Amino acid sequence: MYFLFVVMNDSVKLFVVYLTGGCALPLLFRVLMGDVQGIIEKQTANDTVSARGSSSYYENYHSMKEIYHWMEAVVKVHSDLLQKIYIGSSYEKRPLYVLKVHLKEKSKNAIWIDCGIHAREWISPAFCLWFIGHNRLWRKSRSSHGNSKCIGTDMNRNFDAHWCGPGASHFECHETYCGPYPESEPEVKAVARFIRDHKDTIKAYITMHSYSQLVLFPYSYTMNKSKDHEELESLAQKAAKAIKRTTWKTYRPGAGAQTIYLAPGGSDDWAYDLGIKYSFTFELRDTGTYGFLLPPREIKPTCLEALSAVKEIAQHVLQNL
Repeated sequence: MYFLFVVMNDSVKLFVVYLTGGCALPLLFRVLMGDVQGIIEKQTANDTVSARGSSSYYENYHSMKEIYHWMEAVVKVHSDLLQKIYIGSSYEKRPLYVLKVHLKEKSKNAIWIDCGIHAREWISPAFCLWFIGHNRLWRKSRSSHGNSKCIGTDMNRNFDAHWCGPGASHFECHETYCGPYPESEPEVKAVARFIRDHKDTIKAYITMHSYSQLVLFPYSYTMNKSKDHEELESLAQKAAKAIKRTTWKTYRPGAGAQTIYLAPGGSDDWAYDLGIKYSFTFELRDTGTYGFLLPPREIKPTCLEALSAVKEIAQHVLQNL
């Protein structure tokens, strides 16, 4: 069979034509974005047009180079609250940093938040910048393995949590390629090492992704419930309600595998099995209209609603130490 696309105004009619029978089955599609390349170029233009101290700076997407500059500036200005910690290098030898937000004279329990495990999910690192500053369709890493011509490993399939089970792939060219072995990716290894070294003080693990508007908790590598399923489900529901109160957006709470699909080797499952009970994955806006190309105008409301959910989780953690 082959496919024939016919564009008609704002819709595309897809005919699936079978060579043997000669019949055509029409399937109607709606065009959501007419110029994806143009949208990407627009969202990455004028990276530093707003001053880093201005509120509008946090309502735009920024390149990795600009985020590095931002980290230097914000740590310098707020040296009493922020500490930049080097934890390793990426496959392409770029430095990996943790920004520690704390009052230096006090020793406190911690909550880990990471953003940008999947490179195409631009709203995710935008939240981390927003989180600190206010109080493109590649998924995998950049590594290459063996003689494969395909680049990258899905870093959220590379953690040592039932690594490369159903829902991940051993095929180097697949989007969910799990890597040659657990923690094969230097980025994953650096994060895992840091969290293992601080597992007694890290009381919650939160990883930001997009898109789908979900609040997920372990497990994703199995359909079985975790021993803390009821408490995590209740807290995920509270987080979703906090979002609803903030922006009236609906986020669906649930265990990863039961809510979307099996996904072995994920960071939240790994953190949970390490002993960090309150481990969550947020899938931020939207539900598919823009997908990974969420417009900059959506950054502020997305961050506001996500922050309200993070606060809900943090309050619960503090009350249950």
